[in-house]
Amino acid sequence: MSWIDTPYLLVTGLLTGVVFGVLLQKGGVTRYATIIGQFLFTDYTMLKIMLSAVVVGAIGVYGMLQLGLISHLLVKPALLAANAAGGLIFGVGMATLGYCPGTGVGACGEGSRRAMWGVAGMVTGAGIFTAMYPMLEKGFMKIGDRGKVTLADITGISPWVYIAALAVISLVLFNAIGRWERRQTA
Repeated sequence: MSWIDTPYLLVTGLLTGVVFGVLLQKGGVTRYATIIGQFLFTDYTMLKIMLSAVVVGAIGVYGMLQLGLISHLLVKPALLAANAAGGLIFGVGMATLGYCPGTGVGACGEGSRRAMWGVAGMVTGAGIFTAMYPMLEKGFMKIGDRGKVTLADITGISPWVYIAALAVISLVLFNAIGRWERRQTA
């Protein structure tokens, strides 16, 4: 039995989830108005938090990989048709509800009835997908299957180049948004 098979993993997972939820709430992205504001291009809080999370997460994951703290990446297959369909369902759901799964659960913690209905819908959708998975796996999910690849694998360019480029793009975008927001309030 390894340390992963112990209650330690469950406790650390629960604590990480609680911290994540608190940070989402403190960042304001569990509020319906914040998320809808992103869709309307009037509030860029969600974009800033998501880009920051992607950059920090990429640095963390590839840093742990390089330091030998993890042995490999758990890359999911690039299933182009399934990813497009899932992205469409996710996008329609998020635009309709005003929450993604993480912010929806966080909003439930704040007592949002709208979010509770949304999370119930997400759980129902996950159940339907689970029931249909054996059928989808044999057909639809094979369309556009590119295997377990990353952009770095495809191009042969170091993932650190992509991470650095994303960090620079994020900083430039944050600066531009900041200037635009200051002009709007002036």
